[in-house]
Amino acid sequence: MASIWFTGNYEDLSTDRGYQFRFRCEKCGNGYLSTFKLSTLGMASSAIRAAGDLFGGIFGRAAGSAYEIQRAVGSTAHDSALKEAAEEISRQFKQCTRCGKWVCEPVCWNKKMQLCEGCAPDLDEEMAAAQAGAAKEQIQAKARSVDWTAQRDVATVTGVACPSCGAKTQGGKFCPECGAAVSAKKRCSKCGAETDGDPKFCPGCGQKYA
Repeated sequence: MASIWFTGNYEDLSTDRGYQFRFRCEKCGNGYLSTFKLSTLGMASSAIRAAGDLFGGIFGRAAGSAYEIQRAVGSTAHDSALKEAAEEISRQFKQCTRCGKWVCEPVCWNKKMQLCEGCAPDLDEEMAAAQAGAAKEQIQAKARSVDWTAQRDVATVTGVACPSCGAKTQGGKFCPECGAAVSAKKRCSKCGAETDGDPKFCPGCGQKYA
């Protein structure tokens, strides 16, 4: 088996027609596809398959087993194709002299610093990420400073859905869809007692409702 020095993550996409491999960067996961290389045995398999389509019988059975034959006797050709593919794709990878890791040049290599982005991050990318992170934090802080319940009577206990039509009540005393009165109770902020209707004072402790 050929040695893949720049990554331990690759896929064998070979078929009975030929050889092809996808090599992935172990940092970002991007895949790089090698050039498809025809297999001599695979070409013979295609010829047998074509004959099988015309004549059937033994030719069809031979075509069906061609890939198994290739796997059995073509291991040297397969390893040779893998080695050539690795040499082709290795040009897309760089080894960092600081940490020793191999990374793909198009995404994970800092060309200006000649180091991987793990050791020498792209400062423009870092600035953009920091700005986006700070903006997100500021938006969350501003959202927390707004009283989103100012228009709701939180002292009145109401159902989530209208008992008449099932629409959401949105905290109102009447359904916004059908206009039906929503059964509601007032909760005393002092003693916690719940009261039906719309009293001005809590019958449990005398606290005036806001």
